[in-house]
This record gives sequence, C-alpha cells and structure tokens, in this order.
Amino acid sequence: MDWMDFDRWPECLHLERPGIVFEVMNAEGLSVLTTCTVPLEIPAGWTSPPLRFRPVPEPAPGHSQPLPPPASGG
Repeated sequence: MDWMDFDRWPECLHLERPGIVFEVMNAEGLSVLTTCTVPLEIPAGWTSPPLRFRPVPEPAPGHSQPLPPPASGG
C-alpha cells in the first residue's frame, strides 16, 4: 500500500489486520514498525515528528543468539 500522511494516523484502526503492522517514517528518514496505537508513542531518538505511514506485513520472528558462557570467577 502507498504511504499515507501522518495526519490520517487514526485511520490505522480501520486498516488493522492479523499479520499487519505499520511502518511510520519521519522527516529524517527514520522509520519504526508499530501496531496501531492512537496517539502514537514517538521513539526516543526522533528529533522530527512522523510524516507518513503505511501498513506492511509483520516480519517473521527471528532467533536470538545463544548467551555466552558465564565468566569464570576468581
């Protein structure tokens, strides 16, 4: 789907579907994947407000790396 202006963000409620999340992008080109939460909680590192959003397929979960063994004490 095409990008939508962020002033239409409340419409995300009508676009929600299983397996769909929303990509939100700001003026600096930073993006975040999120569920439809009105109002949107802006990521901590963003210095400009969101400009646009679009629904995208939810990424498949990935496996994390195993924890390193404990350091030997002493």
